[in-house]
Amino acid sequence: MKLLFKKAFVLLMTHYAHMLEYRAEIFLWALSGCLPLILMGVWIEASQSGDFALDSLQFARYFFAVFLVRQLTTVWVIWDFEREVVEGHLSFRLLQPIDPVWHHVARHISEKFTRLPMILLFILLFFWLYPKAIWIPNVINLFYFAVAVILAFSVRFIVQYTFSMFSFWTERANAIEQFWFLFYIFLSGMIAPLDVFPPLVREILFWTPFPYFVYFPAALLTDLPVNFIEGSLIIIGWGVIFFFVNRWLWRRGLKHYSGMGA
Repeated sequence: MKLLFKKAFVLLMTHYAHMLEYRAEIFLWALSGCLPLILMGVWIEASQSGDFALDSLQFARYFFAVFLVRQLTTVWVIWDFEREVVEGHLSFRLLQPIDPVWHHVARHISEKFTRLPMILLFILLFFWLYPKAIWIPNVINLFYFAVAVILAFSVRFIVQYTFSMFSFWTERANAIEQFWFLFYIFLSGMIAPLDVFPPLVREILFWTPFPYFVYFPAALLTDLPVNFIEGSLIIIGWGVIFFFVNRWLWRRGLKHYSGMGA
């Protein structure tokens, strides 16, 4: 077990050092995730002239929480894996005594740590522009939020990594992710909180994985009414489904793989 933790630490530190070389690029990635802060202004303005389930202060806090969730759950594994398969670099990964997925996991986690100072900067800027939105979540909500973010990131990673398995059969596997992303944008709560959706639509959505990628953790942080236990079980269930599909596609894909050196 000690050796396992040592290997994991070395892998994380290696990718973290690599990420530090691209801090300017990571800053641009973080900046590109500011769409929720733009939408916040739109919904705050709309709430002042319409009848919505949330008031302007709740909209401000919600979209701020969405911004945090988006920064902490960004996933791009499909583009890296697709390039490895197409260019034959996966062959070298397969020669190593660990599953190639752990390189991608370490890369994503280390990128989150590199992004933290930038997230802190955006937090300070937000509260400077919207001082009325300052609030201190209670410890329980913070714990629920942390767990929900970890689950959201884990399942998003598994889903996208599952889609990346199609790289064994096509050079444009990322097109699947782009199609999935359309549903993610509109159904996850990133464009609008699910509280403004019709009740029937909201009930149906809660059985899909999309709300748990954004809305669920954001609602927990801002104390909107959601069931933590039920939501966690549903997202874990989707994660398990995609995990088994992923392993099945991985075994089939390796037999089909014909990259350089394979």
